[in-house]
Amino acid sequence: MSAMSTKRVVAGFLATAALGGLAACGSDDEKSSSSGSGTTTAAASGSEAGGKIAFLLPENKTARYEEQDRPAFIAKVKQLCPKCEVIYQNAAQDPAKQQQQVESALTQGAKVLVLDAVDVKAAASSVARAKQSGVPVISYGRLVSDADLDYYVSIDPFKVGQQQAQVLLKATKAKGVAAPRVIMINGSPTDSNAAPYKAGARDVLDKAGAKIVKQYDTADWSPDKAQQEMEQAITAVGKNGFDAVYVANDGMASGAIAAMKAAGINPADRPVTGQDAEVAGVQRILAGSQLMTVYQPIAKIADAAAELAVPLAQGKQPPAIAKAKTDNGQEQVPSVLLDTIAITKDNVKSTVVADGFVKPADLCTGTYAKDCAAAGIS
Repeated sequence: MSAMSTKRVVAGFLATAALGGLAACGSDDEKSSSSGSGTTTAAASGSEAGGKIAFLLPENKTARYEEQDRPAFIAKVKQLCPKCEVIYQNAAQDPAKQQQQVESALTQGAKVLVLDAVDVKAAASSVARAKQSGVPVISYGRLVSDADLDYYVSIDPFKVGQQQAQVLLKATKAKGVAAPRVIMINGSPTDSNAAPYKAGARDVLDKAGAKIVKQYDTADWSPDKAQQEMEQAITAVGKNGFDAVYVANDGMASGAIAAMKAAGINPADRPVTGQDAEVAGVQRILAGSQLMTVYQPIAKIADAAAELAVPLAQGKQPPAIAKAKTDNGQEQVPSVLLDTIAITKDNVKSTVVADGFVKPADLCTGTYAKDCAAAGIS
């Protein structure tokens, strides 16, 4: 996701108040199902009259896509339009496969694409292909660059990086280190959000005088690659050559923490950041091995995308919820940008648990039961 395209867009946070403006039109009793790379139908009955919506996600290594984005989007479409059909595909981090999925969706008669691109630059050709067929495109989560988009729905990634770094600095200052030595494990270069996450973090860290001792851009957001990078960093700078680890998301944080433990380093002594509020990440926060995560309001993001996609699929004007504009290199894209929340042990209960984003039954398992009890979660 690119720093130029998303940096410091503030007006979009007003979009939250506008969500929910499109009235629901029927029950959501009907069930939907599919494999991770198949097609999901939002209604069991003939749904062509309602319009077909392609929902194309980039990968399944990050738990949120299959566990959060997909069901939330489909549920909202079903609520708004029971006769609409969702053509769902997951590209499993393969840009060529996603391009084929776009072609397939258009062939199946999709009237709108909701696209979370594997590669935001390569996806421009898929957007052009859709536009040739008169099909509008909503860029979801990641901003497709240099393309004619109709809408962009996401968060402000520059602010996310700032939130991560601010919490990290607070933790190191509490340990008596105001200008920490930091290892940075950043996200995938093909993701338009990775660069502004890093830029936001550096904005805060550089101003505080922090020293970046090693940094990596991690292909595919891979936890395994993050673990290897952390092992390399420890070898390069030594076990005592760093004070904290900036990691762009929870999946990669698991790899970094595994590498630290294998090297005999207690991650509780070297704060580690994350993002996505995955169950495993929140468990590590409660247990003390991960400092924080960032809670993206994925349900609201999915809802906003559905509120735009349904009327577009029906040939109607969407509600006026896109209050911001985001530069993608070609144009100023009407955008819905939603606020994020930094999650630490102190506010797990009042945020992700209270919102139902993370369920106690999933969180408080095995050895984590005592950590939940200590945090007042039951």
